[in-house]
Amino acid sequence: MRLSSLLTSTARWGRAGFALGALALLSGCDYNFWRMDGHQSTITVAGPVARSQLEVFYVTCWVTLVIFILVGGVLAYATLKFRAKNEAEEKAVPPEQGHGNPLIELGLIGASVLALVIIAIPTLKGIWYTYDVPEDRKADTYEITATGYQWWFKFEYPSEQIAGTGALTTGNELVIPAGRPVRINIRTIDVIHSFWVPKLAGKVDMMPNRANFLWLQADEPGYFWGQCAEYCGDSHAVMRFRVIALSPKDFADWVAQQTSPARNVTPKPGEETPKAQFASLRTFKQNETGITDKYEIAPLEAWKAKQFPEKGENAALIAQGKALFASKTCASCHEVRGHGAAGISGPNLTHIGARSMLAAGLIENNAEQLRRWIRDPGSVKPGNKMAKGYLDNNIKLTNEEEVALVAYLQSLK
Repeated sequence: MRLSSLLTSTARWGRAGFALGALALLSGCDYNFWRMDGHQSTITVAGPVARSQLEVFYVTCWVTLVIFILVGGVLAYATLKFRAKNEAEEKAVPPEQGHGNPLIELGLIGASVLALVIIAIPTLKGIWYTYDVPEDRKADTYEITATGYQWWFKFEYPSEQIAGTGALTTGNELVIPAGRPVRINIRTIDVIHSFWVPKLAGKVDMMPNRANFLWLQADEPGYFWGQCAEYCGDSHAVMRFRVIALSPKDFADWVAQQTSPARNVTPKPGEETPKAQFASLRTFKQNETGITDKYEIAPLEAWKAKQFPEKGENAALIAQGKALFASKTCASCHEVRGHGAAGISGPNLTHIGARSMLAAGLIENNAEQLRRWIRDPGSVKPGNKMAKGYLDNNIKLTNEEEVALVAYLQSLK
């Protein structure tokens, strides 16, 4: 086939393919695809570290776009100008080649070096900036330690000490002061994990036996999605966490709440545990979504609403759940400060009722999803240690016991 016919045919099919592809994209992609501001977008950033990294990305994109246009333009020019127009030209001696021309080759080398320099300058500047908190901001730095487990995150606040127990500790939700640099010490208790909050900072690996760190800052109060970005086992894809940035006053209020012991809800004399209607307790499908729209539309407001006790609490049911928490050996893995539970292998549950998510950011913290997690943790997060603990200790729960445990854990604000 002649080259001109091949080009014409390719162009025709290319236009058709582009039209079909564009139609598929327009019909199949949601609005967030085009806005590029999804939960873990690296394009819509909310802090200086992520902004610095985005600037490096843009510089690289512009340089590569210029290279693409130049190379593509030269290729198109050569293809059109020197194509064979007839059979005689196809059999003719090829035109003079540029290979071995010192001027062309040195020019290409120089252009390549220039492109690398253009990319290298902002890259090196970004590396120095994102490596650690700038010197003029270090005095205002807030420090937190993040530790990766299979498959959840523990966050410790060394500056918030609790008498007799040590530093304030939370699980899977990192609450930080907005507008203030936060230095995060990165650790792991088992395998390699990676700490990544795309809208606030790039990823940094959590390496066994190696201290690592990063810093980030949220410009304004907000609710941000984070994730482990290093394959770490069965449930790596669902090892997530949240970062909640609060105003100085809200952050101080949160610290005061978190450093207090767990709530005690005392039954009134003669109050009985209600007979729940279990017909409404449904079963869940594998991989069923467990997050409602309120965390898509206004996640920070939804998180703030979780900080207050639920209306209509039943103290007798909560007391039953508290007793079950001890008798079913939950206390051997989890800590509930002030309630006699001092386990360390699982997340601290002292104020779990105030968290927005369960199972390391996978499902929403409401009564239905909490019962789903308690009932069959292995179906929610395969391979997790809680499911293994159920098998090893032969833990079995009735519907009544599940409901009581849910009431107790939801009361821990």
